[in-house]
Amino acid sequence: MHETEQHDLSDDSDYAAASRHDVSRSILRSDSGKSTTSEAGGSEVVYSKENVAIHPTQYASERISGRLRLFKQGSSLFLSWIPYKPTTDGSAVLQGQGSSSVPLEKDRYLYTIKSLPLADVHSIRRHTPALGWQYTIVVLSSGLAYPPFYFYNGGVREFLATLKHHVFIVRSADDANVFLVNNFRDPLQRTLSSLELPGVVSIANRTSFHKPRISMSSLDDPERVNGATYDGTSSTSEYSGQPKKSHDPARDISIQVLEKFSLVTKFARETTSHLFCDSHDGLNAYEKKQQNNYSSVKHTSSQSDEMEKTSDMSPVASDPLEFEELRLIWGKQRMHPLSFEEWTSFFDSEGRITDSKALRERIFYGGVEDDIRKKVWKFLLGYHEYDSTDAEREYLASVKKSEYQVIKTQWKSISAAQAKRFTKFRERKGLIDKDVVRTDRSIAYYEGDDNPNVTILRDILLTYSFYNFDLGYCQGMSDLLSPILYVMEDESESFWCFVALMERLGPNFNRDQSGMHSQLFALSKLVEILDSPLHNYFKQADCLNYFFCFRWILIQFKREFEYDQIMHLWEVLWTHHLSEHLHLYMCVAILKKHRKKIMGEQMDFDTLLKFINELSGHIDLDWTIREAEALCTCAGENGAACIPPGTPPSLPIETDMGLYPQDDEVL
Repeated sequence: MHETEQHDLSDDSDYAAASRHDVSRSILRSDSGKSTTSEAGGSEVVYSKENVAIHPTQYASERISGRLRLFKQGSSLFLSWIPYKPTTDGSAVLQGQGSSSVPLEKDRYLYTIKSLPLADVHSIRRHTPALGWQYTIVVLSSGLAYPPFYFYNGGVREFLATLKHHVFIVRSADDANVFLVNNFRDPLQRTLSSLELPGVVSIANRTSFHKPRISMSSLDDPERVNGATYDGTSSTSEYSGQPKKSHDPARDISIQVLEKFSLVTKFARETTSHLFCDSHDGLNAYEKKQQNNYSSVKHTSSQSDEMEKTSDMSPVASDPLEFEELRLIWGKQRMHPLSFEEWTSFFDSEGRITDSKALRERIFYGGVEDDIRKKVWKFLLGYHEYDSTDAEREYLASVKKSEYQVIKTQWKSISAAQAKRFTKFRERKGLIDKDVVRTDRSIAYYEGDDNPNVTILRDILLTYSFYNFDLGYCQGMSDLLSPILYVMEDESESFWCFVALMERLGPNFNRDQSGMHSQLFALSKLVEILDSPLHNYFKQADCLNYFFCFRWILIQFKREFEYDQIMHLWEVLWTHHLSEHLHLYMCVAILKKHRKKIMGEQMDFDTLLKFINELSGHIDLDWTIREAEALCTCAGENGAACIPPGTPPSLPIETDMGLYPQDDEVL
């Protein structure tokens, strides 16, 4: 990272434009045109903007609008954002409310900022997307950040110009859109500030912004999470009402921000396409996603070109989404596995699952306990339909067991004389016989000579090669079947669950590798969006085919984690809670984590392939899932646009996988 250089804000075009419009006069007036007023406690409002919104989720309809203000108390400047209070008919009390939904009162208090001292702000990041509204992210000295503030009625440059008049701001040399607040690197400036001369901010009471980083594990401490509203001047919690200890600014900021954002799900780095996904009717869905995608990455092209030009001088470029100094809190906390009691609560009296979406979300964040995994997987894989009754599932099991025996008999009845004249059968059988004796033999369920479970594994794979004769058998299929048989402990049910899984992953094994190519292409585009310096490095190193991730994708990370971990991972992936392609975001997460080593050591393809393979057994699964969730939320519609329709594991259109009886058709 280059040492941050200080630039006067006057070189910013937005600030210059605001100055030409006599900002010194306009910034002291609110949107309603009223002059600045003094509030209780001697506060002087120097900037006020209506209809500034945050987005707790990626859905535009769920935004919360409010009033953003800058006000002075003595020589100190404070920021506040107060959400509008809805009336009984759902409208806003103040003009400017733009949300069509009415968040709960407790949610409004969750995001309220009553008085944030600007002395506790490290930087302000401005975003000006090609499509959509400008927004800013306020980053605290602790490294945490508030949700983005979207300026639906404009006003970003006036906001920055107001700050310029009251606090010391410099533009970061590393990113022109980052404005450092109170960054006193110049000893002379620090001395002048301490004298509280006009136009110079005071730092007498300011805490250092080189504070210890806050561990993400601190979010798991229930004693530090009580949902309190941040208020730099209040002495009591908004919810608990308990008096606090002696005022320690560094501790108060860290704890209170953690208390707030540990409860916030997917609040930050939302792309602007979320806000416009319902407004472009002139394009079909895929074309619309592609257009949004290319528009969003267009503004990064100059930065990407610069990275390529200076790669020799700076082998490890800064990652715009790495934020080592910007510890944003992502997603929900991981939960305990789904228990039998919770599982049964999702069924009605006839055995139907009443809320499949809630069930899948619950499994996504916690997985399932071992004793119910067999039942749960049948639904996740599609062997059972969520709205089927107990009686229907019992009937289905008997029908599918008979069908399995019929298919199995087809190859069982082949005589030795027939096999001599059946080359394809001999080849497939020989390949399966070799693979099954090498599949998960370290697991107790498959270990030992003459293990009957290994025989069942072989029989299921041979039966599938006859069931889907066009696809047949390919290496890697035994890796996918092994955990299913381990969980189901039933040959017929394992077969049909494997059939359901292969409806999604079968294209991975196509002879032309079309399924793998589409996923590797999508992965390349996701890395381009989410980590453009790393993508540019791969381009320079001729690694854009991403074949070093081939094994990860082919068998869904089967050989990268322990056996119990892979079962947990698969049930998370099979929920399709955020995306059918979360495994691709996992690939991005792992690559981003090791980007410094990859780029710093200038790895070529062979070295990179060796490095990726050696990561097996050394990947933090929970961290990777959470990071993939964050990246998926961050990419939003732009990320979805990178993935061509039909890319595995998307289901083929209008298929029931042959699991439910159909009327015979005339051939």
